[in-house]
Amino acid sequence: MYYDVKIDVSSVYELLSSFIIYTTRKWVNNLDVGQEWIDEIESRLSKEERTAFAEASELPFSDYDLLYALILERQPEANAVQFLDDLAESTEEALLFKLNSYVLTVNSKDILRLKGYVPLLRIWYDRYFREIEQQYEALLFEDAEEKRALFHKMDPGALVEYASAGLVLEPGLPVNKVVLLPSIHFRPINTYCFYESTLVIQYPLDLPELDEEEPPICLLRLTRALASPERLRLLRYIADEPKSIFELAQSLSQSKEYLMHHLMLLRVAGLLRIHLVERDTEKFTIRPDGASELQIFLESYIRL
Repeated sequence: MYYDVKIDVSSVYELLSSFIIYTTRKWVNNLDVGQEWIDEIESRLSKEERTAFAEASELPFSDYDLLYALILERQPEANAVQFLDDLAESTEEALLFKLNSYVLTVNSKDILRLKGYVPLLRIWYDRYFREIEQQYEALLFEDAEEKRALFHKMDPGALVEYASAGLVLEPGLPVNKVVLLPSIHFRPINTYCFYESTLVIQYPLDLPELDEEEPPICLLRLTRALASPERLRLLRYIADEPKSIFELAQSLSQSKEYLMHHLMLLRVAGLLRIHLVERDTEKFTIRPDGASELQIFLESYIRL
């Protein structure tokens, strides 16, 4: 099946992504920002503000899917402040109209909760995001332009796999449009969300390396992932054909939690292909380009 692929870019996505990571602490142990970043942000907030963010962590995680959809529907060229102003001022009817094509079950209670995020997002913008907005926006737009230039050189599926370092869209997914978003805070993982007819994929964008004497982060991810005999055996096992986490757990007599830990490290290193088969089904296989990249990054760093 043909998927209509487009690149979207805005600092507003990055505002929300960083807010999600801090507020929910989801995936933090697998992200480059890490716990030190969380601790540093904590030091900027008052006790009352930390309490408010903690309370927000108890709200439905699906709220963020709705907020991302609203960013997709933002006014052209709207920055973070303008987006928050628009969210605060929009009527319930206007927001429901924007969201209905993405999530059919959205209702008035959802809209009331979404408006409740505005004060916290304003605090987040003032305490953290404002100072990095211009730097990150420049990097995001530069990468998006590079990816757009590839539309004339690669088919849509190949572009998705290249941008995401291994995400494969199998035929028959219940979508007709795929939106690719570059993301800095979520590096090095991909995140994705299925809507009614749209699939949104955030792919990671690394920050520029500041010290040429230090090993690049992409090389460290690869060597870290390959340093475990368990992960090497796992790569060998999935080399022949894609396998789901359920199939892996049954065949290897390991828990899903144990396997997901190792798969995540292989995934962020770019050593896996992740086949999206259905909305809630992933299958994993080896990504041959990953092994080639290890040699390239290693030779480049040690100057062979």
